[in-house]
Amino acid sequence: MVDEKKWGILYCPKGGFLTSSNKRWKRAERCLKAHNIDFDMVKSESSASVYHLVKMMIGNGYKTIIIFGGDSALNDAVNCVMQEDSELRNSIVFGIIPNGVMNDFAHFWGFQEDNIEETISWLHKRRVRKIDLGCIRYENRRGERCHRYFHNCINIGLIAAIMNLRRRTRNLFGSRTLSFLFSFALLAFQRMDYKMHIKINTDKIKRKVMTVCIGNAQGYGQTPNAVPYNGLLDVSVVYNPRVTQLFEGIYLFLKGKFLNHRSVHPYRTQEVKMQIEPRTLVGIDGRLMNNIPVDEFKVIVEKEVINFLIPD
Repeated sequence: MVDEKKWGILYCPKGGFLTSSNKRWKRAERCLKAHNIDFDMVKSESSASVYHLVKMMIGNGYKTIIIFGGDSALNDAVNCVMQEDSELRNSIVFGIIPNGVMNDFAHFWGFQEDNIEETISWLHKRRVRKIDLGCIRYENRRGERCHRYFHNCINIGLIAAIMNLRRRTRNLFGSRTLSFLFSFALLAFQRMDYKMHIKINTDKIKRKVMTVCIGNAQGYGQTPNAVPYNGLLDVSVVYNPRVTQLFEGIYLFLKGKFLNHRSVHPYRTQEVKMQIEPRTLVGIDGRLMNNIPVDEFKVIVEKEVINFLIPD
């Protein structure tokens, strides 16, 4: 068992994992040593290994686990720790150094990719806050009851497809904005609406919907007022957009004013119940789900279940 004060750092190189250089890690390593932080680093060679490496860290007694990666890596990490009993889970603290293709949750707290030194300085001060997680509970095609936690959001429909394209094009363009705009340019080749049954509070929506975002945090700009510490989920349901309004929507999205669009219908709730068509895409924290829910599923919020290191 390791010293409980030692950090366990899981380094997830971006850009296809294996093709990325180690320059950002070397920069982080120098900063960690400058702060006299005792740490062990493990490098993830693929997205599939993140869960198992975090489980290994927990088993070896690390109480501070830093994800040097993006939203998907953090998602795997929190899903790993949520398998543990509450006593062990409450003894573990997570932190993030943004290094992924998508770093929306890190940006929510003010962590930025281009300022590793500031991020490590903040993490070193060890300001801990308990945060909420969203959870989707569903049955898969084999009839098995499943669940998956998320720290940022779930996207259902068109934006799930765009987020998937964005992950792929980010490796080509490097720029977040360029990859996002290119993904939107491919809208002409994507399905524009999906038949859904949605129950939010007392409202029932039964119609074709373009996209739904259920956010525990910013939701890549679709739930900009959501915060992961109020015990509530923000939901944006988009339907009836005209083609000309899509361009307005893109502009408002990039300006952080997504909720101002006339086709966006916002809600705040503790639970969402939904039923979707079998081929509807579902993304969790920027990654498509492999097992699409069948029949009705629900999304809930679990209040203050993860310890997270936040800035000053």
